[in-house]
Amino acid sequence: MADLVGRRPEREAIEKFLSLARSGRSGSLVVRGEAGIGKTAVLEHARQAALAAAFRVESSVGVESETQFAFAGLHQLCAPLLDRSGTLPEPQQAALGVAFGLHGGAAPDRFLVGLAILNLMAEVAEEEPLLCLVDDAQWLDESSAQVLAFVARRVGAERLAIVFGLRDSDEGDHLPLAGLPELRLERLGESDARALLSAAVRTPLHEGARERILAEAGGNPLALLELPRNIRPAHLAGGFELPDALSVPRRVEESFRRRSASLPPETQLLLLVAASESTGDVALLWRAIAHLGLAREVATPAEVAGLLEIGVRVRFHHPLVRSAVYQAATPPDRRRAHGALAEATDPRADPDRRAWHRAQAVLGADEEVAEGLERSAGRARARGGVAAAAAFLQRAAELSPEPAARARRALEGAHAKYEAGAPEAARELLAVAASGPLDALPRARLELLRAQIAFYQSRGSEVPGMLLDAAKTLTPLDAALARETYLHALDAALVTGDPDRGVLEVAEAARAAPAPPGSPQPPDLLLDGLVTTFTRGYEAGVPELRRALLAFARHEPSAGSTGEGDDHRWLWLVSRAAMAVFDDDLAHVLAERHVRLARDGALATLPAALLVQSVMLVLAGELARASELADVQTSIADSTTAVPLLHAQLILAAWRGRSHETGEIQATLVGEAARRGDDTEVSLAQYALAVLHNGFGEYPAAQTAATRAFQSDELTHSNLAHPELVESAVRAGQPERAVEAMEQLCSRARASGTPWALGMAARSQALMSTGSAAEDRYREAIGQLRHSRMGGYLARTHLVYGEWLRREGRRRDARDQLRTAHQLLTDMGAEAFAARAARELGATGEHPRARTAQPTDELTTQESHVARLVVTGATSREVGAQLFLSPRTIEAHLRNIFRKLGITSRRELRELHLP
Repeated sequence: MADLVGRRPEREAIEKFLSLARSGRSGSLVVRGEAGIGKTAVLEHARQAALAAAFRVESSVGVESETQFAFAGLHQLCAPLLDRSGTLPEPQQAALGVAFGLHGGAAPDRFLVGLAILNLMAEVAEEEPLLCLVDDAQWLDESSAQVLAFVARRVGAERLAIVFGLRDSDEGDHLPLAGLPELRLERLGESDARALLSAAVRTPLHEGARERILAEAGGNPLALLELPRNIRPAHLAGGFELPDALSVPRRVEESFRRRSASLPPETQLLLLVAASESTGDVALLWRAIAHLGLAREVATPAEVAGLLEIGVRVRFHHPLVRSAVYQAATPPDRRRAHGALAEATDPRADPDRRAWHRAQAVLGADEEVAEGLERSAGRARARGGVAAAAAFLQRAAELSPEPAARARRALEGAHAKYEAGAPEAARELLAVAASGPLDALPRARLELLRAQIAFYQSRGSEVPGMLLDAAKTLTPLDAALARETYLHALDAALVTGDPDRGVLEVAEAARAAPAPPGSPQPPDLLLDGLVTTFTRGYEAGVPELRRALLAFARHEPSAGSTGEGDDHRWLWLVSRAAMAVFDDDLAHVLAERHVRLARDGALATLPAALLVQSVMLVLAGELARASELADVQTSIADSTTAVPLLHAQLILAAWRGRSHETGEIQATLVGEAARRGDDTEVSLAQYALAVLHNGFGEYPAAQTAATRAFQSDELTHSNLAHPELVESAVRAGQPERAVEAMEQLCSRARASGTPWALGMAARSQALMSTGSAAEDRYREAIGQLRHSRMGGYLARTHLVYGEWLRREGRRRDARDQLRTAHQLLTDMGAEAFAARAARELGATGEHPRARTAQPTDELTTQESHVARLVVTGATSREVGAQLFLSPRTIEAHLRNIFRKLGITSRRELRELHLP
């Protein structure tokens, strides 16, 4: 191909990429560069190379005017594959059907759609290698972009290749695709540019004209091909001037504009209709131009000029042709083109496109058209297209003649923008809504959304106060929503660590919450329990909190529940409340449920759910499992472009005793916290440093960090800071600094009464005691903790007990405890604590045995996770659903596992008794 002159490295990279995919090493690639640099040509080379290698090829093209239609780009790509959707698990089939408008149902989570698409592509690739090409990905609708980015990050062993063509933008990275492997296209060198120009221009070129074209094109291939077409032969022979003010893509676009402007007026109008319609539907184009009184023959001059091709689909020579034609048209002509398309679009088959074209065709306000857009927004939301719903509502607000309707639609659009992860756009619509007449309840909802946006963007210290103000306003208007808002305010106060409006002040204000409108639901009980805990004391609050936790445990919300009346969204707070009352069994049950519900239909909430479960596993001493979940959490956060939640990784690194890793994560968290004014993040980092320093026996540093952590409402509420402060202060020779923490811990243990609580209290008392009293408390602590899930704390209690025994001169007894501690801590991977136990054991005269290498040590974290799930009896498809990988990738992991462990079957794997 002429336009691939000088692209040998890129061709070779594409061919190697396809060869790897064909051999079962799937991958994704973003071909990136400025407009006209040759991305489409490289994608076409990939198509031809793939077809020659017996790939099946499917493709999609993003169109700027298509961005408001949810899953439009994805449907264009995957529609030919849908005959295989019957092989998918039922929840994935349902999600895909609703997203593509094939049937009704609950709005699907877009990442459940992503898992369905991954498995659908994997099923097709079982029969023949599959190449998916997505050109002009910068114009994909948001839902399609996020789903395809999710899939691109999850491909493994499916014989699947995904290639995106992405235009550079002044607005920065196209976020969903950011971080994927890139193949960047640079401008051509001088010799290649000359060769391409010679191939493009068959007539003789004056040397001055040639040099000017080369200079103006600057190595941009499309410029080299297109600029000479607009120059008269005489100028080609004698030189010409192009305006230096335009960038190369703008010059190319201007050349397309001039070329189209030279066509007959009827042909220009047909081009405008085609540019205004993104589906490429030929029949629709013919109906629209017939409505305008044009004959099909008016398309011929555009085809002859090389601007348009009409075959099975309507296709522009280059995307810049479409934008040049549309941007050059006058507003009346644009409205005329959209009006014709609206008339030509079947209102039953495609009501949303018809509504959108009607909206672009009107001049001024139009209530009927605004109502149509509002209905389209409802349909888009039902398919899970929140971003599309927001676009429809925004335009509906603009077209609303009545201020009240405009304000109402702007408020609903702001809610949709916020749900779609566009807080700045939501704020702009809130300003429109605030300027119009709103009744009291919508006005209160506006202020609530303003607070929620502030929390989403900054988690700043002003958020709890904003939520409190909204809750007070809502109290006489909507009791249920007011109570939820008070609960949000409490959670925000815990999360942000606001020093001005702290948890106590928020809880005092929440005492004014209205009574539940009906019988108390689990969130009502949670609110009351938290308010009592923070206003009347821990001991008074424990019975109410436990009642709330049991209510949540008994109440099973539906998978994917996200509506205003659902309890699923509170599980993040509920699991932490279970930790606060030392109920490790309930904390485990509720955290596991949160993860399961998130996996089944609300994957965007999964990172937060995995965070809580990972922290619980760290405290339980199951560091390997915690690491597996933390890796999944990071992977999903990357796939969803969510703000990464690094808390689990931080705590895990600290318990493992990995100084460098802990320091890196701590610096990231503290930096983000400083930007947002989030004190709780800083306190959490201090807790992690306290654990890390305690592990290394650096007690003064641990005491300093633990003291700071103990000042945090969240860290004190969750009881994480207490044991670190007691241990470090006693070992640093300043036990008086730990008195408050110990007394609070003992008081809470009496109120809670769980083995976890009683064990931690006895451990702290032992550290603060001497003689037989200390020994009694150590033994009591070990006995209680053995009846809990808290294996990490149990191992550390054996350690401090052994240290005390050694200092008491009881070496033999000390060896028993230290040997146990060393074994437990080594097995769980708490490296610094294990090393501390080894040093203490060495001081008794016994050298600890080195850990015997196990075959499982060779497994990667993900392979270990696959192995654990397979041991439970899960199929490859079920394991894939857990880890968001295709069954074929799971099978590839299993082959590696079998090879490393020297086994050949799942039965043998189960017999190995994995740790």
